[in-house]
Amino acid sequence: MSQPSPGDELWCRRFHPAKNPAARLVCLPHAGGSASFYLPVAAELGPDVDVLAIQYPGRQDRRTEQSIDDLAVLGDRIYEVLRRQPELPTTFLGHSMGAVLGFELARRLEADGQGPVRLFASGRRAPSTYRDENAHRSDDAILAEVRRLSGTASALLGDEEMMRAAMPSLRADYKAVETYRCEPGATVDCPITVLTGDNDPKTTLDEAKAWTQHTTGSIDLRVFTGGHFFISERSKEVLQVLEQHFRDERARTSG
Repeated sequence: MSQPSPGDELWCRRFHPAKNPAARLVCLPHAGGSASFYLPVAAELGPDVDVLAIQYPGRQDRRTEQSIDDLAVLGDRIYEVLRRQPELPTTFLGHSMGAVLGFELARRLEADGQGPVRLFASGRRAPSTYRDENAHRSDDAILAEVRRLSGTASALLGDEEMMRAAMPSLRADYKAVETYRCEPGATVDCPITVLTGDNDPKTTLDEAKAWTQHTTGSIDLRVFTGGHFFISERSKEVLQVLEQHFRDERARTSG
């Protein structure tokens, strides 16, 4: 493990810091999302779990920074930050774009011998599945996509000033995830729990099941009622899954 860097706190948000955690949950936001999206998760799991929400550049208090529009570059930057964190058994939770980032981070950290104990891939089809998506090429197309998905940013659609401020990060994130191409045959060793909504226009059930091709470990598929943001619509149910995971991990490590 490397020594922490002074700039790491820009990336890492601990809304409910844990004094003596036995485990860590790294939360990775969706396109256009921010670390604060995971405030409910931090409130529920802390202080027993070190809940670390990643803040991408170009939004909220990092709005003056240049957004990163290449998922591999973003993954490399976050990887460098995570490998400097105090060593703890780590779980990843990523929603939509964050699920792909979680997969790529798991690959990088496993190559270092610091891989996660599990990846929760939420609201995203498997990395090997492909759709021809190009919303990032047009601001109007991005706005239409945000409306279609009814995401957290949809409340801003009527506020022209807020949308102008949010557009650079939205555009960069959409470009990053829409131009991402998974390396053929790429897998992780950690088990994967796939969380998906039964009415998600971004992920069919077959596309969610295709995550089985990307792990040498076990796969667990959980289907929730809801659309792309079922993770917010069914937050209690999702939190119960996470809580059970950490109970199981405590029992496994203490046994």
